[in-house]
Amino acid sequence: MEPVPVFGPRATLSAVQGHIRRAYTLVCGLLGGDPRAGLRRVRNLPHFVRTLAQYRAACSGSPFPLTAADIYPALQDFDADAGEASGHYFFQDLWASRKIFERHPERHIDIGSRIDGFVAHLLTFMPVTVIDVRPLASSIPGLSFVRADATNLGGFPDRGVDSISSLHAIEHFGLGRYGDRVDPDGWRKALLALQRVLRPGGRLYLSVPVGRERLCFNAHRIFSPMRVLDAVSNLELVSFAGVDDSGRFLDSVEPEDLANQEYACGLFEFTR
Repeated sequence: MEPVPVFGPRATLSAVQGHIRRAYTLVCGLLGGDPRAGLRRVRNLPHFVRTLAQYRAACSGSPFPLTAADIYPALQDFDADAGEASGHYFFQDLWASRKIFERHPERHIDIGSRIDGFVAHLLTFMPVTVIDVRPLASSIPGLSFVRADATNLGGFPDRGVDSISSLHAIEHFGLGRYGDRVDPDGWRKALLALQRVLRPGGRLYLSVPVGRERLCFNAHRIFSPMRVLDAVSNLELVSFAGVDDSGRFLDSVEPEDLANQEYACGLFEFTR
């Protein structure tokens, strides 16, 4: 079959949009951020200047006088929302934390999830052992740390772990992004290791980006939901939820329903 041209009179609109989107993503990665944020700061500069003048005129006698040396412009907040109660990390952290709280295992192990998000939630009611290939300096009560390669979990016996999680982490394994060894099969090895160590009746809580399957080197992979299920075929899927491309949490959804998303989040609860 003759390939569809990327540009030119025969190019499809979706092909052009896809390449523009990928080019923009590349620019954001090279610049270390979204250039739209810089434009927004410039747009909001008049608001900063106006409120600076208002405070200067009103601060006589205040214990917090205005000094030029300590001016610290924050240019993106005055027209922002109160916060974000949406997105992959917000919903996955709540989803997994609630399930673990309800089950309340004696011990929980986490691989690569955010310390200042999901792990912090768990530490409010139980101790957690964190495994990561990167170092972690912490003296937080209840938090134990093991620096190890999670693609094999060599220090853990077969079927010996009752409760284990990995949220938005396995998609990075083997890409070298976090100083780990480059291994195109790293994601699969990690899923096999999680499957190996899970105890009968135990729970594995897993989240990964799902949708149109592809590699976005060196950031992450996006998985077909069915590929995840195939990789842990010895486990039983207890429940599945997701966050779609619009940021909505979907509690009653089938894995295949998210297969055509661009960058959704699949939330898998497995048992043996």
